[in-house]
Amino acid sequence: MIHRSYHWKLLAVLFVLFPFSGLASAPSAPKAADAFFLRPVADIALPGPAVRFDYQSLDAENGRLYLAHMNADHLVVFDTVRQKVVANLPGFPRVHGVLVVPQLHRVYASVTGAHQVAVVDTTTWKTIALAGPVSYPDGLAYAPHQHRVFISDEHGGVDAVMDVASNRMLTSIPLGGGAGNTVYDSVSDEILVAVHTVNELVAIDPSRMQIVARYALPGIGDPHGIALDTAHHLAFVAGEGNHTLALFDLTQHKLLATYPVGDDPDVLAFDPGLQLLYVSAESGVVTVFREAHQRLKQVDRFTLPHAHTISVDPKTHRVYLPLEDLHGAAVLRILVPGAAADKASTASTQP
Repeated sequence: MIHRSYHWKLLAVLFVLFPFSGLASAPSAPKAADAFFLRPVADIALPGPAVRFDYQSLDAENGRLYLAHMNADHLVVFDTVRQKVVANLPGFPRVHGVLVVPQLHRVYASVTGAHQVAVVDTTTWKTIALAGPVSYPDGLAYAPHQHRVFISDEHGGVDAVMDVASNRMLTSIPLGGGAGNTVYDSVSDEILVAVHTVNELVAIDPSRMQIVARYALPGIGDPHGIALDTAHHLAFVAGEGNHTLALFDLTQHKLLATYPVGDDPDVLAFDPGLQLLYVSAESGVVTVFREAHQRLKQVDRFTLPHAHTISVDPKTHRVYLPLEDLHGAAVLRILVPGAAADKASTASTQP
């Protein structure tokens, strides 16, 4: 009998060595113990050269996934319903961060090579404004009540602030270290920033544009990626300096636990419906946790080349991994966890 853990490792190797079509005959009914084992449902060819991608942003309601094709200087628009690329927008030198704000019909992109933030109309896909300068724009977050976009200036050590009505920069907020990811916490109506060097999670009041709290993250080296579970008011913060993940209680303002992840963790994604957290790393390691009772349990771990950026659709539970070079081409790998795979595969075959 083949031990189940060996079977999982064998499948992970096959995913890398062979095209997705060769896995079509994989079992469609996972056992209860395998309920969170990720299975591929599609490999979609992406336009442009086989070079690095960075952040993603999903508009789940309108079925649009925006991908920063960083080293191609393009912003890729993917239709998640029809499973096809619908636009490949040029003119975004070294694009890092991307953030769609559906209520504004806007996409904001960190054009790092030009030290600017681009504002794109989602109805026309035209760039309507460029704001800056920002030394090294990276992650982006939108504060809806204040109508402001907050931008991680990774090398400048600040969070820059942009007004969305005028598309002008308002100020820069010194952080005391390099800026990791920036996110909006809808529960506290605060902006949260992971800060390198000082190893803190910083809270910013978006109205006053001032830091209101600093939370230490002991055991976390150079915190960078952040994801939130707003229902339980928890933050997941990945330390890129020591491949460790923090589980932080945003209500009690305390660190609950730390967990090992792949080397150099980068982008995190959380599925609130299934309570699954995905941590992707520059090393290509993707670690999957299930959250319950303010604790995390690892339920999957696999390696894919260049799998350092990840997103998840909370409606379909589909997981999106843009891979810069799979068999010499850029590919968007789509996966689903466990039994959800059968429903997604069936739905994708419907007219």
